[in-house]
Amino acid sequence: MTEARFTLTIPALSHDGANDLATALEEDIRLDPLAITINETDEARALWELVLYFGSAEEAEAAREVDALASGVIAAMPQQDWVRQSLEGLAPVSAGRFFLHGAHDRPRRRPGGMSLEIDAGTAFGTGHHGTTEGCLMALDGILKRRAPRRILDVGCGTGVLAIAAARATGRPALASDIDPEAVRVTLANAALNGVKRQITSFVAAGLSHPRIAASGPYDLIFANILARPLVALATGLTRALAPGGELILSGLTAEQMRWIEATYRSRGLAMACRIRRGNWATLVFTRPKRKKRPGGRTPGRFLVTGPRGAGWEFDI
Repeated sequence: MTEARFTLTIPALSHDGANDLATALEEDIRLDPLAITINETDEARALWELVLYFGSAEEAEAAREVDALASGVIAAMPQQDWVRQSLEGLAPVSAGRFFLHGAHDRPRRRPGGMSLEIDAGTAFGTGHHGTTEGCLMALDGILKRRAPRRILDVGCGTGVLAIAAARATGRPALASDIDPEAVRVTLANAALNGVKRQITSFVAAGLSHPRIAASGPYDLIFANILARPLVALATGLTRALAPGGELILSGLTAEQMRWIEATYRSRGLAMACRIRRGNWATLVFTRPKRKKRPGGRTPGRFLVTGPRGAGWEFDI
């Protein structure tokens, strides 16, 4: 993963102007910045700046060939560990039996439950995001009923979900991601949390890796990615899930819940649980072991309200 080392800044823009320019540049095929941001620089005068981030001075200089960026100011970024600096401002997170913390919060580990130390490095997924937290809460609920034997984490990020499941069950887990850096961080975190031998992590796009096919079907699958990839992977994830297995999906907003639920219900899965953390949602599906018998009991539903307004809705 390339690290941002140079910025190209266009100052003194209106908010709308900065937004419009950012949108236009994101669609410009001549540019390939690592990121584009807009920042307010003068609240009283309502002035904003647009900043593009590049891995080299040559890339930043080449971007000035675009007319809108010709007057941009190029500057070298100070070499700081921005990820480490940002993590030091994050408090530990409790999600059911799981307690996630960074290295700076080791003294705050609680005596009970299961503590996990997660170093985000340059990969996504410290557990502070509402989607990761929701997945851990869903895992905690599943573990109260049974211990899955075959575990898969698709889009593993830092590996927090696979590591939590492996620690809690004592079983091996596969963790895949499209980003090689995520795989590196996952393996480092697995070693840090005492499950190095249990975690197998590798680069894979979706479910295409032969190791995923060879190790299935799975009793538990995590897919904490985004709504559109979840739709694209719906058929594959359903086929990879063992009868009676559970599929934990996240990376979606509350507004996208119906879309994802309809997609997976149409493939024969049953809704087992919904968890909301703010505007982020986590859905748990099960694959029925057998078809419902004629005249059988119709599933009911009950709602449990958790801390900070979180809701768990279960089918029974």
